[in-house]
Amino acid sequence: MVGKTISHYKVIEKIGEGGMGEVYRAEDTNLSREVAIKVLPEQFTQDPQRLARFEREAKLLASLNHPNIAAIHSFEHSDDIHFLVLELVEGETLMNFSIEFPRYPPILFLKFS
Repeated sequence: MVGKTISHYKVIEKIGEGGMGEVYRAEDTNLSREVAIKVLPEQFTQDPQRLARFEREAKLLASLNHPNIAAIHSFEHSDDIHFLVLELVEGETLMNFSIEFPRYPPILFLKFS
């Protein structure tokens, strides 16, 4: 995926992954800004339930407005690739933070998630 262009987003690097997809840093070539794109894995694109869940995630994010939640810019698909375009938020992941500061109880991290 790195180095490819999806629609008008040039994928720069992989920055994370989870159960519903991989997240990449990308350049929005139309607006000259960096964004995050979350790509639904190819094996899920043929599953109507997974697609519906991904779309619900997009709609839920679009309904939220909070400084600790990345803003969603769009929900798109191009050449059978389904993806969310999100605000790119720089910083440490909770996983890295919890490793760096193991003395803090895990319950503390729930406040940040």
